Amino acid sequence: MARKKFSHEQITQALRNFEAGTPVAEITRKLGIHENTLYRWKKLYGDLGTPEVRELRQLREENRKLKQLVADLSLDRKMLQDVVSKKW
Repeated sequence: MARKKFSHEQITQALRNFEAGTPVAEITRKLGIHENTLYRWKKLYGDLGTPEVRELRQLREENRKLKQLVADLSLDRKMLQDVVSKKW
């Protein structure tokens, strides 16, 4: 099943509704998500507002890209070291 991307506003609105006492079943039905997803959002973004959620997502994406870059560079370095050591 394909993953849906929800906007920062949708996530924060769902959490506001949850905090206001709207039944979980109603929120999840409207968004087409599982209850566990709502509770995971609550755990991750519960006390954050829309700007903070947006910033957190951007930082996580940047962190993922940087980790990939470090892995690629480490692999390149290892390959170059192997080439140099074989010449001697």
